[in-house]
Amino acid sequence: MSEDDATDFTEHTIESRTVFRGNLLHVLDDTVRLPDGRTSAREYIRHPGAVMMLALTEDDRVVLVRQYRYPLKRHFIEIPAGKMEAGEEPLDTARRELREECGLEAAFWRHLTTVHPCIGYSDERIEFYLARHLIHVGSVPEDGEFIETFSARLDEALAWVHEGRITDVKSIIALMWAEKLLRGEWPQRQR
Repeated sequence: MSEDDATDFTEHTIESRTVFRGNLLHVLDDTVRLPDGRTSAREYIRHPGAVMMLALTEDDRVVLVRQYRYPLKRHFIEIPAGKMEAGEEPLDTARRELREECGLEAAFWRHLTTVHPCIGYSDERIEFYLARHLIHVGSVPEDGEFIETFSARLDEALAWVHEGRITDVKSIIALMWAEKLLRGEWPQRQR
């Protein structure tokens, strides 16, 4: 089915109310008109957007980070990622975050895709980049950010996904994408 042939289920905003506005998240409660004319409520979160970086070493090891995530009260193994600042271009965010979190700069960057991880309750988008030809320049983590950086063989990281040690969805997507890229099954497409 093409988008041109699809039925239009667009919902139209009647009223929008801010429930909470924090440093990261903006929570809204909207009243919408449904396609059949009735009204309904839509609670959702506005997010500034983020980037994730599939950073591969010369021997195709995947750069990972380990950090404590307060909402789930546990440590997680993830690929490097970070929030976009207002007015910042996604690639600039990716470069900044790779340096801050991992102490790395990359000579090669390629945009791979855009991911929307929470479409049912958030407008968050994550821009996904491949970073190659890495140079260690020393990390400069944000104040209050505690991160351990390491690299792993791709097969090892994928085994951690299978075992449930890596459960972060953006990291799972990145690792599976890496597998396709390194096998030559998916081209390193450009944006």
